[in-house]
Amino acid sequence: MTTLHQEHASHGTHTHGPDCGHTAVHHGDHLDYVHDGHLHREHQGHWDECEPSGHTAHEAHPHEHHDECGHARVQHGDHVDYLHDGHRHAEHGDHWDEH
Repeated sequence: MTTLHQEHASHGTHTHGPDCGHTAVHHGDHLDYVHDGHLHREHQGHWDECEPSGHTAHEAHPHEHHDECGHARVQHGDHVDYLHDGHRHAEHGDHWDEH
């Protein structure tokens, strides 16, 4: 799964960090911040959209996520991702995807 480089040009002057009020999500070698239903990452002095391309199913995921499962919920566009074991899962048909 690759992540496209798409600068978030309308991000404005807000600086994400530990006390900014947005959920931080570990994503590979960096932190993403959930903001307005999508994810931002700092990249060479600006903020990028950090959205994966492609479809990657999370194989052998026996846990069913739901409102009471104990994992943090993150609104992501038109669906909810669940933070689990350092990554995000999204329900997709009869399986869970890596986001």
